[in-house]
Amino acid sequence: MDGTDRAWRRSSYSNQAGGDCVEVAAGLQAGPVVPVRDSKRPQGPALCFDAASWAAFIGKLKS
Repeated sequence: MDGTDRAWRRSSYSNQAGGDCVEVAAGLQAGPVVPVRDSKRPQGPALCFDAASWAAFIGKLKS
């Protein structure tokens, strides 16, 4: 998946100093997959998660 044509949203827990961050492709969370990438390597690969699995993962993080 080429992420260059997508808007990416950075984690709210990221710092401005370029620390360890993840980004999620904006607008795809309701679709079949959720692309996630390392913000330090925006041209690198994105991992694509099943939307239900991603929602469960985020739910566990918030609890």
